[in-house]
Amino acid sequence: MKQERVQERIGFVFIHGAGLEGRVWEQVTDGLGFPALLADFPLRDNNYESRRKLTLQDYVRHIRDQVMEWNADRIVLVAHSLGGVLALQLAAELSERMAGFVAVSAAIPKQGGSFLSALPLPQKILLPILLRTVGTKPPASAIRSGLCSDVSAEQAEDIVRGFVPESVRVYTDRIDASAPEVPKLYIRLKQDKQFSLSLQNKMITNLSPQHVYDLDAGHLPMLSRPDQLRAMLQRFMTEAVYPFSSQKW
Repeated sequence: MKQERVQERIGFVFIHGAGLEGRVWEQVTDGLGFPALLADFPLRDNNYESRRKLTLQDYVRHIRDQVMEWNADRIVLVAHSLGGVLALQLAAELSERMAGFVAVSAAIPKQGGSFLSALPLPQKILLPILLRTVGTKPPASAIRSGLCSDVSAEQAEDIVRGFVPESVRVYTDRIDASAPEVPKLYIRLKQDKQFSLSLQNKMITNLSPQHVYDLDAGHLPMLSRPDQLRAMLQRFMTEAVYPFSSQKW
């Protein structure tokens, strides 16, 4: 009976990566068996000029508002790619509601760091220049070959067509947050062409998760391996989150 009560109170909050939308998680949440909130970044339907001056905290506040309006008492954050930075700050602001934290090939900077600070040295130097000169939307060819390396051609075209450029500051602003004191999982993507295995291993070190699962997928497993990703989240909820949460009662 106690576990049933915990089940009713905990839901997943999904935070997507750069350029995407909350609907990218829909295949994962279909049949998940737990409450799920597909959070979105601010001003997605507006032009880039309206988003250009947004800060990282503006992004976090927008997601926080969605969580606060949601009916789950406690949450497991599931963050992908750039979303890892936002999730760390969000977890610090919602510490009393946190039940778990999942990073899916996500950027996990150290406290006081930014998305850029988490990258290897060459990218750390070059990317700020590219962001300010070329912008935050990669060429279509780069999106197809990197972000969409193992998804269907139809899915890749949908991603390319719908890619939303982010504010530069979401990449450069620093966060004042460390890894939350809850059960943590890092899902390492073995075929990821955006985040190398060495970079993911660095992020794992920064997060210090109790659990690491490997998934043979590219950077968008929610599209290429939704069933396997869903099973991993269900396993984490059952084996890690429930036991931890039951101790709170």
